[in-house]
Amino acid sequence: MIKIFLFFLLPFILLADKPNLLLLKTYKDQNISGWVMSEKLDGIRAYWDGKYLLSRGGKIIHAPAYFTKEFPPFAIDGELWSKRSDFSHISSIVRDRVPSREWSQISYNIFEVPNAVGGLFERLEKVQPYKSNILKIIPQIAVKSKENMRKFLKSVEAKGGEGLVVRDPNAVYIAKRTSKALKVKSFLDAECRVIGYTKGKGKYSGKLGALKCQLNNGEIFKIGSGFSDVQRENPPAIGSRVTFKYKELTKNGKPRFPVYMRLFHE
Repeated sequence: MIKIFLFFLLPFILLADKPNLLLLKTYKDQNISGWVMSEKLDGIRAYWDGKYLLSRGGKIIHAPAYFTKEFPPFAIDGELWSKRSDFSHISSIVRDRVPSREWSQISYNIFEVPNAVGGLFERLEKVQPYKSNILKIIPQIAVKSKENMRKFLKSVEAKGGEGLVVRDPNAVYIAKRTSKALKVKSFLDAECRVIGYTKGKGKYSGKLGALKCQLNNGEIFKIGSGFSDVQRENPPAIGSRVTFKYKELTKNGKPRFPVYMRLFHE
């Protein structure tokens, strides 16, 4: 009887496992000669394990059956995305337990094949036969120089993009944070926990003025910009985690010029 129970429980145990993923470090003027670059899509990270679509935190993403029907029988990793500056909309679509018609706006943009051997291009080649209007492979562009990368970064940011990813194409897949894959942005970003609010003044009277936030190191600061009028009327809940961008840290460890970006999504 116990064996039967465990047999039926096993799929749920497996689905609760958090996938081991390649994670990015931050570009700090490292040598990137011979590397490749791509736009960093501001969507929802999604891991296809061959049967199920999972979030970075290991939760099932309830995509429509047609969406995953032609996916490969092996693991792939990518971003659920619609267009630039559309994160909140993407998140609302992907978070629904009952998939809506709005999934037709979403594509799955692949940047890794975790269990494949060889360099990046060899791994991505495995996905070529499965390409479609839904499943796409993120283009990888050779970095000719650091100046060439900076120009590409400016062009992406001018269009409302988040930034770039630069990678060593000869590196094998690394299922952890690695210096072989770097994010490049004009601003830094980080996460914090909302611990309170301040009231708005003037045109924001009766609405959110700023979020009181706490970093993992215990440092407390405020985020007062980056919010839409709707977000000021319905701010992130106390206890929730949010992503913000900033220019640099002060000597006391507080972010300078923090700007709200979005709710943090695992």
